[in-house]
Amino acid sequence: MSTRTMKAIRLHEFGGPEVLRYEDVPMPELNQGELLVRCHAVGINPPDWYLRDGYSTLPPDWRLAVPLPAIPGTDVSGVVVAVASDVRDFSVGDEVFGMLRFPSFGESAAYAEYVAAPASDFARKPPGIDHVSAAAAPMAMLTAWQFLVDLGHDQPNPFQAGPHRPVPLQGKTVLVNGAAGGVGHLAVQLAKWKGAHVIAMASTAHESFLSDIGADAYVDYTKVKPEDAARDVDVVLDTVGGAGAARFLNTIKRGGALFPVYPLGFSGAEQAASAGVTVSATQVRSNGAQLAELARLLDAGTIRVAIDSTFPLADARAAHERAARGHIRGKIVLTAV
Repeated sequence: MSTRTMKAIRLHEFGGPEVLRYEDVPMPELNQGELLVRCHAVGINPPDWYLRDGYSTLPPDWRLAVPLPAIPGTDVSGVVVAVASDVRDFSVGDEVFGMLRFPSFGESAAYAEYVAAPASDFARKPPGIDHVSAAAAPMAMLTAWQFLVDLGHDQPNPFQAGPHRPVPLQGKTVLVNGAAGGVGHLAVQLAKWKGAHVIAMASTAHESFLSDIGADAYVDYTKVKPEDAARDVDVVLDTVGGAGAARFLNTIKRGGALFPVYPLGFSGAEQAASAGVTVSATQVRSNGAQLAELARLLDAGTIRVAIDSTFPLADARAAHERAARGHIRGKIVLTAV
Protein backbone atom coordinates (compact mmCIF):
# COMPACT_ATOMS: atom_id res chain seq x y z
CA MET A 1 0.00 0.00 0.00
CA SER A 2 1.16 3.50 -0.81
CA THR A 3 2.67 5.51 2.08
CA ARG A 4 1.81 8.80 0.35
CA THR A 5 -1.47 10.43 1.24
CA MET A 6 -4.01 12.71 -0.41
CA LYS A 7 -7.23 14.42 0.59
CA ALA A 8 -10.50 12.64 -0.17
CA ILE A 9 -14.10 12.36 0.92
CA ARG A 10 -14.90 9.08 2.67
CA LEU A 11 -17.85 7.60 4.49
CA HIS A 12 -17.31 5.28 7.45
CA GLU A 13 -21.00 4.53 7.82
CA PHE A 14 -24.07 4.83 5.64
CA GLY A 15 -26.46 7.72 6.08
CA GLY A 16 -27.20 11.30 5.06
CA PRO A 17 -24.78 13.97 3.85
CA GLU A 18 -23.37 14.25 7.37
CA VAL A 19 -21.49 10.94 6.96
CA LEU A 20 -19.18 12.44 4.31
CA ARG A 21 -15.77 13.15 5.84
CA TYR A 22 -12.88 15.12 4.32
CA GLU A 23 -9.71 13.37 5.45
CA ASP A 24 -6.25 12.08 4.59
CA VAL A 25 -6.25 8.72 2.78
CA PRO A 26 -3.58 6.64 1.04
CA MET A 27 -2.78 7.58 -2.56
CA PRO A 28 -4.11 5.00 -5.02
CA GLU A 29 -1.70 2.49 -6.52
CA LEU A 30 -1.31 2.42 -10.31
CA ASN A 31 -2.10 -1.01 -11.76
CA GLN A 32 -1.66 -2.33 -15.28
CA GLY A 33 -4.03 -0.81 -17.80
CA GLU A 34 -4.59 2.28 -15.66
CA LEU A 35 -3.96 6.01 -15.52
CA LEU A 36 -3.20 7.98 -12.37
CA VAL A 37 -5.00 11.31 -12.67
CA ARG A 38 -4.79 14.46 -10.58
CA CYS A 39 -8.42 15.47 -10.27
CA HIS A 40 -9.27 19.10 -10.99
CA ALA A 41 -13.05 18.65 -10.75
CA VAL A 42 -15.50 15.92 -9.78
CA GLY A 43 -19.08 15.60 -11.02
CA ILE A 44 -21.71 14.32 -8.61
CA ASN A 45 -24.53 12.00 -9.64
CA PRO A 46 -27.47 10.14 -8.06
CA PRO A 47 -25.46 6.90 -7.65
CA ASP A 48 -23.19 8.83 -5.28
CA TRP A 49 -25.98 9.36 -2.77
CA TYR A 50 -27.38 5.88 -3.40
CA LEU A 51 -23.99 4.53 -2.28
CA ARG A 52 -23.81 7.01 0.61
CA ASP A 53 -27.07 5.69 2.11
CA GLY A 54 -26.14 2.04 1.51
CA TYR A 55 -28.34 1.54 -1.56
CA SER A 56 -31.35 1.43 0.73
CA THR A 57 -33.76 2.18 -2.15
CA LEU A 58 -32.61 -0.83 -4.19
CA PRO A 59 -33.83 -4.42 -3.82
CA PRO A 60 -31.51 -6.29 -1.43
CA ASP A 61 -30.11 -8.59 -4.13
CA TRP A 62 -29.11 -5.57 -6.26
CA ARG A 63 -27.10 -3.81 -3.57
CA LEU A 64 -23.36 -3.72 -4.20
CA ALA A 65 -21.10 -4.88 -1.40
CA VAL A 66 -19.24 -1.72 -0.38
CA PRO A 67 -16.42 -2.16 2.13
CA LEU A 68 -16.12 0.77 4.52
CA PRO A 69 -14.59 3.27 4.67
CA ALA A 70 -15.40 4.10 1.05
CA ILE A 71 -14.77 6.98 -1.34
CA PRO A 72 -17.82 7.75 -3.50
CA GLY A 73 -17.98 9.15 -7.02
CA THR A 74 -17.34 8.24 -10.65
CA ASP A 75 -16.98 11.41 -12.75
CA VAL A 76 -13.68 13.29 -12.96
CA SER A 77 -11.70 15.70 -15.09
CA GLY A 78 -8.03 16.20 -14.52
CA VAL A 79 -4.45 15.71 -15.69
CA VAL A 80 -2.58 12.43 -16.14
CA VAL A 81 0.38 12.20 -13.76
CA ALA A 82 1.36 8.55 -14.36
CA VAL A 83 0.65 5.89 -16.98
CA ALA A 84 0.90 2.12 -16.58
CA SER A 85 3.55 0.49 -18.77
CA ASP A 86 0.96 -1.28 -20.96
CA VAL A 87 -1.06 1.86 -21.77
CA ARG A 88 -0.33 3.33 -25.20
CA ASP A 89 -3.06 5.90 -25.87
CA PHE A 90 -2.34 8.41 -23.09
CA SER A 91 0.71 10.26 -21.79
CA VAL A 92 1.68 12.18 -18.69
CA GLY A 93 0.29 15.70 -18.98
CA ASP A 94 -2.81 14.77 -20.98
CA GLU A 95 -6.01 16.43 -19.82
CA VAL A 96 -8.66 13.72 -19.51
CA PHE A 97 -12.20 13.15 -18.28
CA GLY A 98 -14.13 9.99 -17.57
CA MET A 99 -16.75 7.98 -15.73
CA LEU A 100 -14.79 5.44 -13.73
CA ARG A 101 -15.59 1.74 -13.27
CA PHE A 102 -19.35 2.18 -13.37
CA PRO A 103 -21.47 0.21 -12.49
CA SER A 104 -18.89 -1.66 -10.41
CA PHE A 105 -17.21 -0.20 -7.34
CA GLY A 106 -13.47 0.19 -6.84
CA GLU A 107 -11.21 1.40 -4.07
CA SER A 108 -10.05 4.41 -6.10
CA ALA A 109 -13.08 6.61 -6.64
CA ALA A 110 -13.70 10.16 -7.72
CA TYR A 111 -14.18 12.29 -4.57
CA ALA A 112 -10.42 12.60 -4.15
CA GLU A 113 -7.37 14.55 -5.24
CA TYR A 114 -6.12 11.56 -7.28
CA VAL A 115 -7.73 8.57 -8.94
CA ALA A 116 -6.29 5.46 -10.58
CA ALA A 117 -8.66 3.84 -13.05
CA PRO A 118 -8.70 1.90 -16.34
CA ALA A 119 -7.46 3.94 -19.29
CA SER A 120 -10.44 2.62 -21.24
CA ASP A 121 -12.76 4.67 -18.99
CA PHE A 122 -11.14 7.97 -20.02
CA ALA A 123 -11.13 10.25 -23.04
CA ARG A 124 -9.17 13.41 -23.69
CA LYS A 125 -10.88 16.45 -22.26
CA PRO A 126 -12.29 18.72 -24.96
CA PRO A 127 -9.86 21.65 -25.15
CA GLY A 128 -12.73 24.10 -25.59
CA ILE A 129 -14.26 23.49 -22.14
CA ASP A 130 -12.89 23.75 -18.63
CA HIS A 131 -12.46 20.97 -16.08
CA VAL A 132 -15.69 21.84 -14.25
CA SER A 133 -17.80 21.37 -17.37
CA ALA A 134 -15.87 18.25 -18.34
CA ALA A 135 -16.33 16.66 -14.91
CA ALA A 136 -20.05 17.39 -15.08
CA ALA A 137 -20.50 15.56 -18.36
CA PRO A 138 -19.57 11.84 -18.25
CA MET A 139 -22.37 9.96 -16.49
CA ALA A 140 -25.16 12.27 -17.62
CA MET A 141 -23.97 12.37 -21.23
CA LEU A 142 -23.30 8.64 -21.42
CA THR A 143 -26.74 7.93 -19.96
CA ALA A 144 -28.46 10.09 -22.57
CA TRP A 145 -26.26 8.65 -25.34
CA GLN A 146 -26.74 5.00 -24.39
CA PHE A 147 -30.50 5.42 -24.04
CA LEU A 148 -31.08 7.49 -27.17
CA VAL A 149 -28.21 6.97 -29.62
CA ASP A 150 -25.94 3.95 -29.13
CA LEU A 151 -25.90 1.41 -26.30
CA GLY A 152 -22.28 0.61 -27.04
CA HIS A 153 -21.93 -2.69 -25.17
CA ASP A 154 -23.32 -6.22 -25.03
CA GLN A 155 -23.34 -6.70 -21.27
CA PRO A 156 -26.41 -8.36 -19.68
CA ASN A 157 -29.20 -5.94 -18.83
CA PRO A 158 -30.11 -6.05 -15.11
CA PHE A 159 -33.52 -4.48 -15.76
CA GLN A 160 -34.96 -6.71 -18.50
CA ALA A 161 -34.38 -9.94 -20.40
CA GLY A 162 -33.01 -8.38 -23.58
CA PRO A 163 -30.72 -5.49 -24.43
CA HIS A 164 -31.97 -1.95 -24.64
CA ARG A 165 -32.27 -0.74 -28.22
CA PRO A 166 -32.23 2.98 -29.05
CA VAL A 167 -34.46 4.00 -31.96
CA PRO A 168 -33.69 6.36 -34.87
CA LEU A 169 -34.69 9.89 -33.87
CA GLN A 170 -34.61 11.73 -37.19
CA GLY A 171 -38.03 13.25 -37.78
CA LYS A 172 -39.46 11.79 -34.58
CA THR A 173 -41.10 13.58 -31.65
CA VAL A 174 -39.24 13.04 -28.38
CA LEU A 175 -40.52 14.11 -24.97
CA VAL A 176 -37.92 14.45 -22.21
CA ASN A 177 -39.23 14.48 -18.65
CA GLY A 178 -36.95 16.11 -16.10
CA ALA A 179 -35.52 18.07 -19.01
CA ALA A 180 -33.61 20.63 -16.92
CA GLY A 181 -31.70 18.03 -14.89
CA GLY A 182 -28.32 16.48 -15.54
CA VAL A 183 -29.37 13.74 -17.96
CA GLY A 184 -32.42 15.65 -19.17
CA HIS A 185 -30.77 18.81 -20.50
CA LEU A 186 -28.16 16.76 -22.35
CA ALA A 187 -30.82 14.42 -23.75
CA VAL A 188 -32.73 17.44 -25.10
CA GLN A 189 -29.63 18.56 -26.98
CA LEU A 190 -28.69 15.09 -28.27
CA ALA A 191 -32.23 14.40 -29.52
CA LYS A 192 -32.27 17.79 -31.26
CA TRP A 193 -28.86 17.08 -32.81
CA LYS A 194 -30.24 13.78 -34.11
CA GLY A 195 -33.08 15.57 -35.87
CA ALA A 196 -35.96 15.10 -33.44
CA HIS A 197 -38.72 17.52 -32.52
CA VAL A 198 -38.11 17.85 -28.78
CA ILE A 199 -40.73 18.51 -26.11
CA ALA A 200 -39.12 19.42 -22.78
CA MET A 201 -41.00 18.86 -19.51
CA ALA A 202 -39.81 20.68 -16.41
CA SER A 203 -40.97 23.20 -13.82
CA THR A 204 -41.82 26.83 -14.48
CA ALA A 205 -38.37 28.26 -13.74
CA HIS A 206 -36.65 26.40 -16.57
CA GLU A 207 -38.63 27.45 -19.65
CA SER A 208 -36.17 29.99 -21.04
CA PHE A 209 -33.19 27.74 -20.27
CA LEU A 210 -34.72 24.83 -22.17
CA SER A 211 -35.66 26.99 -25.11
CA ASP A 212 -32.09 28.29 -25.21
CA ILE A 213 -30.63 24.77 -25.48
CA GLY A 214 -32.93 23.83 -28.35
CA ALA A 215 -36.23 22.49 -27.04
CA ASP A 216 -38.99 22.99 -29.62
CA ALA A 217 -41.80 22.95 -27.07
CA TYR A 218 -42.09 23.20 -23.30
CA VAL A 219 -44.51 21.65 -20.83
CA ASP A 220 -44.71 22.93 -17.26
CA TYR A 221 -45.48 19.88 -15.12
CA THR A 222 -46.72 22.15 -12.33
CA LYS A 223 -49.56 23.22 -14.60
CA VAL A 224 -50.13 20.24 -16.91
CA LYS A 225 -50.39 16.60 -15.85
CA PRO A 226 -47.75 14.41 -17.55
CA GLU A 227 -50.46 12.22 -19.07
CA ASP A 228 -51.97 15.32 -20.70
CA ALA A 229 -48.67 16.79 -21.88
CA ALA A 230 -48.82 15.63 -25.50
CA ARG A 231 -50.22 13.04 -27.87
CA ASP A 232 -48.70 10.80 -30.54
CA VAL A 233 -45.17 11.12 -29.20
CA ASP A 234 -42.67 8.65 -30.67
CA VAL A 235 -40.28 8.42 -27.70
CA VAL A 236 -40.48 9.48 -24.07
CA LEU A 237 -37.23 9.60 -22.12
CA ASP A 238 -38.33 9.83 -18.50
CA THR A 239 -35.26 10.81 -16.50
CA VAL A 240 -37.28 10.57 -13.28
CA GLY A 241 -38.72 7.11 -13.92
CA GLY A 242 -40.10 4.84 -11.22
CA ALA A 243 -43.79 4.09 -10.85
CA GLY A 244 -44.76 7.48 -12.29
CA ALA A 245 -43.30 6.63 -15.71
CA ALA A 246 -46.47 4.71 -16.57
CA ARG A 247 -48.34 8.04 -16.83
CA PHE A 248 -46.57 8.76 -20.10
CA LEU A 249 -48.03 5.73 -21.87
CA ASN A 250 -51.06 7.85 -22.78
CA THR A 251 -48.85 10.30 -24.67
CA ILE A 252 -47.09 7.73 -26.87
CA LYS A 253 -48.32 6.53 -30.25
CA ARG A 254 -48.64 2.84 -31.07
CA GLY A 255 -45.23 1.55 -32.04
CA GLY A 256 -43.51 4.18 -29.90
CA ALA A 257 -41.20 3.74 -26.94
CA LEU A 258 -40.95 4.70 -23.27
CA PHE A 259 -37.44 4.79 -21.81
CA PRO A 260 -37.47 5.22 -18.00
CA VAL A 261 -33.95 6.00 -16.79
CA TYR A 262 -34.92 4.66 -13.35
CA PRO A 263 -37.13 1.67 -14.17
CA LEU A 264 -37.60 0.23 -10.68
CA GLY A 265 -41.21 0.36 -9.59
CA PHE A 266 -42.63 0.65 -13.12
CA SER A 267 -46.08 -0.93 -13.07
CA GLY A 268 -47.47 -0.30 -16.55
CA ALA A 269 -46.31 -3.40 -18.41
CA GLU A 270 -49.79 -4.63 -19.26
CA GLN A 271 -50.95 -1.17 -20.32
CA ALA A 272 -47.85 -0.76 -22.49
CA ALA A 273 -48.42 -4.09 -24.21
CA SER A 274 -52.05 -3.19 -24.88
CA ALA A 275 -51.04 0.19 -26.30
CA GLY A 276 -48.29 -1.27 -28.48
CA VAL A 277 -45.57 0.71 -26.69
CA THR A 278 -42.09 -0.68 -26.06
CA VAL A 279 -40.80 -0.03 -22.54
CA SER A 280 -37.04 -0.38 -22.26
CA ALA A 281 -34.24 0.63 -19.92
CA THR A 282 -30.57 -0.02 -19.41
CA GLN A 283 -27.76 0.70 -16.97
CA VAL A 284 -25.18 3.20 -18.09
CA ARG A 285 -21.65 1.80 -18.35
CA SER A 286 -18.21 3.38 -18.54
CA ASN A 287 -17.09 3.84 -22.13
CA GLY A 288 -14.09 5.97 -23.02
CA ALA A 289 -14.62 5.52 -26.76
CA GLN A 290 -18.13 6.98 -26.53
CA LEU A 291 -16.84 9.84 -24.38
CA ALA A 292 -14.27 10.62 -27.09
CA GLU A 293 -17.10 10.93 -29.60
CA LEU A 294 -19.11 13.10 -27.22
CA ALA A 295 -16.02 15.23 -26.57
CA ARG A 296 -16.15 16.41 -30.16
CA LEU A 297 -19.74 17.60 -29.68
CA LEU A 298 -18.77 19.39 -26.48
CA ASP A 299 -15.75 21.02 -28.07
CA ALA A 300 -17.79 22.24 -31.03
CA GLY A 301 -20.45 23.71 -28.73
CA THR A 302 -23.08 21.42 -30.22
CA ILE A 303 -23.77 20.16 -26.70
CA ARG A 304 -23.39 22.40 -23.66
CA VAL A 305 -23.24 21.28 -20.05
CA ALA A 306 -25.11 23.47 -17.59
CA ILE A 307 -23.60 23.90 -14.13
CA ASP A 308 -26.09 24.27 -11.29
CA SER A 309 -23.46 24.97 -8.64
CA THR A 310 -19.90 24.20 -7.57
CA PHE A 311 -18.44 23.37 -4.17
CA PRO A 312 -14.87 22.69 -2.98
CA LEU A 313 -14.13 18.99 -2.52
CA ALA A 314 -14.00 19.57 1.22
CA ASP A 315 -17.64 20.73 1.10
CA ALA A 316 -19.06 17.56 -0.46
CA ARG A 317 -21.63 17.44 2.35
CA ALA A 318 -23.01 20.83 1.25
CA ALA A 319 -23.10 19.62 -2.36
CA HIS A 320 -25.16 16.59 -1.35
CA GLU A 321 -27.46 18.82 0.68
CA ARG A 322 -27.94 20.97 -2.43
CA ALA A 323 -28.81 17.86 -4.44
CA ALA A 324 -31.33 16.76 -1.83
CA ARG A 325 -33.23 20.03 -2.22
CA GLY A 326 -33.94 19.13 -5.86
CA HIS A 327 -34.91 21.38 -8.80
CA ILE A 328 -31.36 21.15 -10.11
CA ARG A 329 -30.52 22.86 -13.41
CA GLY A 330 -27.74 20.85 -14.99
CA LYS A 331 -25.03 19.41 -12.77
CA ILE A 332 -23.38 19.96 -9.38
CA VAL A 333 -19.59 19.80 -9.39
CA LEU A 334 -16.86 19.57 -6.75
CA THR A 335 -13.63 21.44 -7.40
CA ALA A 336 -10.49 19.64 -6.29
CA VAL A 337 -7.84 22.19 -7.34
